[in-house]
Amino acid sequence: MAVESLLNTGDTAWILMSTALVMIMTLPGIALFYGGMSKKKNVLNTMFLSLTAFAIASIIWIIYGYPFVFGKTINGLIGIPTNFFMSGITLNMIHPGTHIPELLYIAFQATFAAITLALISGAIVGRMKAKAWIIFSIIWLTLVYIPVAHWVWGGGWLATLGALDFAGGAVVHLNSGICALALIIVLGSRKDTGLLPHHLGYSVIGASLLWFGWFGFNAGSALAADGLAANALLVSNTAAAAGMIMWIIVDIWKTGKTTILGAITGAVAGLVAITPAAGFVDVPASIIIGVSTVFVSYIGISYLKPLIRYDDALDAFGVHGLSGTWGAILTGIFACPAINGAAGLLYGNPIQLGIQIISIIVVGAYSFILTYGIAKVLDKTIGIRVDDQTEIDGLDINEHEEVAYRL
Repeated sequence: MAVESLLNTGDTAWILMSTALVMIMTLPGIALFYGGMSKKKNVLNTMFLSLTAFAIASIIWIIYGYPFVFGKTINGLIGIPTNFFMSGITLNMIHPGTHIPELLYIAFQATFAAITLALISGAIVGRMKAKAWIIFSIIWLTLVYIPVAHWVWGGGWLATLGALDFAGGAVVHLNSGICALALIIVLGSRKDTGLLPHHLGYSVIGASLLWFGWFGFNAGSALAADGLAANALLVSNTAAAAGMIMWIIVDIWKTGKTTILGAITGAVAGLVAITPAAGFVDVPASIIIGVSTVFVSYIGISYLKPLIRYDDALDAFGVHGLSGTWGAILTGIFACPAINGAAGLLYGNPIQLGIQIISIIVVGAYSFILTYGIAKVLDKTIGIRVDDQTEIDGLDINEHEEVAYRL
């Protein structure tokens, strides 16, 4: 059979679009979502973190990231890098098991690496040196993201074990959330921990772009324009809507008022939780996932954070770390064989839940330990936190000599 006959133009067109949608999630999605919630004196620095995350991940991915993640596995730990700088990959190569070009799959996966790194930045706004962030990003992608992605998606040992992660519950959300927690422990708390969003309107736009882009994130992970992609899109939208409505209800119950911040946080939490499950669960399960994850993240943000006193500025751990973990667990419960062949606890396979818990523990422990070590080494060498006066005056003017607004 000729190589050209393996190419499906419909699948290719959909993944081209999905790649663009996931790119929109980072730029401008996360940049606006986080930027709107930051203080006015730090908004440009907050956006800078997302901008550089996308650029750094894009370059690392084509130099050595993709070969290490998707190369033939070495004992399930890392791939054999045979295509540095994309050498040997031609226009007519088809990605195995799909009907799309290999180059397109590479581009699609690059956007996942980028958004994972950008998500971490929400925890550290207002106190980390821009230069330290750049160096941290390079090291973290190399030592943390690449191995974890290989274990789960690249044919590594967790994939062999049978861990289910359709679009990034462990690889993206748990990974970024746990790493955010480790990084802020090294950084320490801000001098002023008050939440003073400078423009929640920007955050609404950012959240809307995230919701929109998530269709490419989850439905695109089907790698085809088919029923599985349609199911992933539908359950993703349902979980987001359920999460938003549930957070609004909790806000009313707790304070008597609704909040824009709560509404968009609920939607994002629902999207995070459905991510690992999107290709394995049906619509009723997605409602349960969206509703239940609100309580997990709400408790984490409202009670766990003040109890333990970690300064997660924009709740990267509270939303992505906790809801990503919860979604991975529920995937092991609600995975429906009629959707994609995998069965969870409710369908007579309790072993799947155990496998999900193992993957959570392993990814969480590895990510936390490595990130903490990277941050500690950088702090002892170049220093990762800005000085007190820079933090008080704002990072925009001191780190970049720019301001978002002129008085």
